[in-house]
Amino acid sequence: MTWPAVSVVMPVLNEERHLASAVSHVLAQDYPGELEIVLAVGPSTDRTREVAAEIAAADGRVKVVDNPTGRTPAGLNAAIDASSHGIVARIDGHSMMPSDYLAVAVGTIGETGADNVGGIMAAEGETPWEKAVAAAMTSRVGVGNARFHTGGSGGPADTVYLGVFRRSALERVGGYDVAFLRAQDWEMNHRIRTTGGTVWFEPRMRVSYRPRPGVRALAKQYFNYGRWRRVVSRQHKGTINLRYLAAPTAVCAIALGLAGGFAFWPAWLVPGSYAAAITAASLPLGRGLSAKARLSIPAALATMHMAWGVGFLTSPPGLGADSRVARANREQHA
Repeated sequence: MTWPAVSVVMPVLNEERHLASAVSHVLAQDYPGELEIVLAVGPSTDRTREVAAEIAAADGRVKVVDNPTGRTPAGLNAAIDASSHGIVARIDGHSMMPSDYLAVAVGTIGETGADNVGGIMAAEGETPWEKAVAAAMTSRVGVGNARFHTGGSGGPADTVYLGVFRRSALERVGGYDVAFLRAQDWEMNHRIRTTGGTVWFEPRMRVSYRPRPGVRALAKQYFNYGRWRRVVSRQHKGTINLRYLAAPTAVCAIALGLAGGFAFWPAWLVPGSYAAAITAASLPLGRGLSAKARLSIPAALATMHMAWGVGFLTSPPGLGADSRVARANREQHA
């Protein structure tokens, strides 16, 4: 086959330590076609901008553009606008992908006709806590049936991790909605699918991901996931399902059980049953891990569930109101 040229877009902010390695990883891809990399650099507090400029000066395949807001969707759009080729691959500033990542993606696009192809967000930890979170993030009890977390066979999907796109699809939907500070991938993939495109999951595209290093950071991450997934469900009616309602339902049930137990003690069986369930579910997830990591898995699962559920339940009605979809809905009903 004739391998099309690929533009790799990378929004970066405070990535001084990892940027050179991430770029070299892309340039070392075993891809037969032409490559370019566009770095959208936000207002970093470290030497990210200087490192990006040095990389671009040393290799003509790399260019740098500004992302004044520092926000991911705006940076992605800026990089896409400055890129040149018909295939656009989104890569993060600290991603580590296999050497055949782009070749597999482009081959899959050609074979399936998909508009976007992506793979597995392979959580891999170093510390006992990170390993516990990785076990939780790659399990159905932790994240449901999302194949980009848990793996599975290739095929059409609602969303995928990162993504390698046809430029025509990005242009068709107008790129990323800059209002979505989180969940921007899910939201744009939804628009790709509703405009007739296919999003394809390919398990060979496995990208290493480092989990959050502590309970507070993990809770903040999943709180924001839940908060912004609620925004998607408000703006795109019919996109919510039982998997997304499980965590907020559990939060409500546990809160009611804890409060009600003072008047009617059997109500405490609800939070007790939840604790017993995640403890039992964590046992097979901890195989091969250290004792400290195994003991941390129930805490990781509970943190993910409760933070996501609270974020979903407390998502402000005005959050995301400045998105293009929200504006279009308001104009339609005006």
